[in-house]
Order: sequence, then structure tokens, then C-alpha cells
Amino acid sequence: MTLYLVRHAAAGHRSPFDDNDLGRQLSDIGQGQAEVLAEFFAEMPVRSVWSSLATRCLQTVGPVAAHHSLEVIAQPFLTEGARPTDFLEALRAEAPVDGDLVLCSHGDLIPDVLNRLLREGMSVVGPRGCEKGSVWSIETRGRDIVRASYTARPMAGEG
Repeated sequence: MTLYLVRHAAAGHRSPFDDNDLGRQLSDIGQGQAEVLAEFFAEMPVRSVWSSLATRCLQTVGPVAAHHSLEVIAQPFLTEGARPTDFLEALRAEAPVDGDLVLCSHGDLIPDVLNRLLREGMSVVGPRGCEKGSVWSIETRGRDIVRASYTARPMAGEG
């Protein structure tokens, strides 16, 4: 079982006048990144795709879900500004379930969750980062989250 944390793909600029940023959509570059992510996950045993409530996240993993004939499940705890403890609780609850889970979130939550897992003993193989459209692959054993690796720019067929 692998949990995949995806940072949403490139989106349009955040408007300083918009108090609610949930509706911001992917840019043309982001749409291309979303298609590459669908190819990256094409051969994996994806059982479910979860996303932040933000449109840019839903659009990022929409092609992944469509490829696997799944619906994207919007989860408030993946949304920008949510509590990392809720995100971690969900990861632990899903860790022992068969099949891979793809989760799309934001640049504020993903690093915070990873740092907490590192403090708890998770190891990281290779480089680290949190670029838009990037993927963290997190290996589990039962409810234990044991190791993670980072892919800054997924390539088609690489997964």
C-alpha cells in the first residue's frame, strides 16, 4: 500500500482581492501537469482519489480518477489552512487498506505533515521538495508510515 501526496498543479495567480481562493483554476501549464499525473499513475492499483475542496486540486487529480474509473472524493482536511493533525489521522486510518490512495493538497499542509512524520521516525529516500504537480510516495506497513520518496516532476510511465 502506498499513499501518494500530490501538490496541486500550477494554477492562475491568487487575487489579492479574493477572500475565497477555492475557485482558482489550473493554468494551461497546470492542465498539462494534470495529464502527466494521470499517465504517471496509469499502471498503479489506485483504489481511491481524494482532493482538497479547491478547484485547482480537484482539476489536478481529476484525470487520475477518470483513468481509473473513479470519482474524486473532496475532503475538507486536505484543504489549504486545514489542521495537519486531521490530515495525519486520515493517512493512518487509510494506511492498512489494500490499494494505493492518491491525495491532492497544498503547499502549506504537505510539508507540515511530512515534517511531523519525519519527527516520528519516517525515513526519506532521495531529494525533498514540494513543487506544484509533484508527488510524495509514502510507503506503509500496517498503520505505520515508514518511508517516503519525492518526485518533483513526474514523467509519463515513470510510476
